[in-house]
Amino acid sequence: MHLHEYQAKQLFTEFGIPVPAGQLVRETTAAAGAAMAIGGDAWVVKAQVHAGGRGKGGGVRLVQDRDALATAVDAMLGSRLVTKQTDADGLPVNSVLVEQTVSIAREIYLGMLVDRTSERVTLMVSKSGGMNIEEVAASDPDAIITESVNPAVGLQGYQCRNLAFALDLEGRQVGALAKLLGAAYRLLLDCDASLLEINPLVVTTDGELLALDAKVDLDDNALFRHAKLAELRDASQEDEREHTAQQHGLNYIRLHGNIACMVNGAGLAMATMDLIQLHGGTPANFLDVGGGATAERVAEAFKIILSDPQVEAILVNIFGGIVRCDLIAQGILQAIGEVSIEVPVVVRLEGTNAAAGLELIAQSGLSVETASDLTEAADKVVAAAGAAAS
Repeated sequence: MHLHEYQAKQLFTEFGIPVPAGQLVRETTAAAGAAMAIGGDAWVVKAQVHAGGRGKGGGVRLVQDRDALATAVDAMLGSRLVTKQTDADGLPVNSVLVEQTVSIAREIYLGMLVDRTSERVTLMVSKSGGMNIEEVAASDPDAIITESVNPAVGLQGYQCRNLAFALDLEGRQVGALAKLLGAAYRLLLDCDASLLEINPLVVTTDGELLALDAKVDLDDNALFRHAKLAELRDASQEDEREHTAQQHGLNYIRLHGNIACMVNGAGLAMATMDLIQLHGGTPANFLDVGGGATAERVAEAFKIILSDPQVEAILVNIFGGIVRCDLIAQGILQAIGEVSIEVPVVVRLEGTNAAAGLELIAQSGLSVETASDLTEAADKVVAAAGAAAS
């Protein structure tokens, strides 16, 4: 689960990571009050969306007076921000963060993530912080310095000093970075975050370290332990279908093809998508209904994929291990009965009660094709999608 910058900075403050003074604004009329609370005569206005590259997309603006502040806030609120990390429609801007300006001497990159390969938390820093850090990582990988934390002993002082020296920090800045890294590491563990990023972490002209930006991603699978953090989810920043699927316990990711897939099991779903691609088709989504799928859950899954206007055919591929194929068939028929389906549907059932499930579909009188194996199913659905497109 992604957090907005202002939410991440609230966590930073709780854990002792220094951030600029700022105020969240949801209405243009609140801009003047924010300026008064922050102080100064210049401010930075930041659109709050779940995407990077906001500065290049016009989502970060420096303003020099209160009239300009009100104009910038008014222009951003209610707009949709398009960046390299969004689609062409962009993301809605429902709030902006107004912050004090900072006198910057240097910009640094700092990140922490759960590295699945090493099974450890990995720290990353670079002297080349700022908007183009991805380009730095691609063109000069050696510019990214890393340290892996042994979970048995935790983050060590020498690792913090190694990173500080690699960043050419000196004097009290070395201790300040060690303190900041310790706080960030505690936040990562205590909040079950999978990613924490500060880009840029700035060295001010006074020699202080300050988190000018903040990005935190939380592990969805651990949110049951963090009720207050779960409340921070902003559904307006998520694909509507993906959000609906999550409410029903479904794993759904929208893609850009025209053949919808409904499968039980992530591995089987990936194999199904690969086979569709191999046979000349393009998957419209990843959808795993889970090993314990019920008829009701399958019906909801059908409604979600049918709400996507780019879908021109549907492939249902179910292996009945834990789940019974006749229950899946009931869900398919229930969904077809509730939703007007105008695209071809191909169903492949294998495993527990597969014959009974196929018999239910055959006796329904509905226009649903069945397949005896996955290759046949892929051939049929690709052909059906092609016929629908023509």
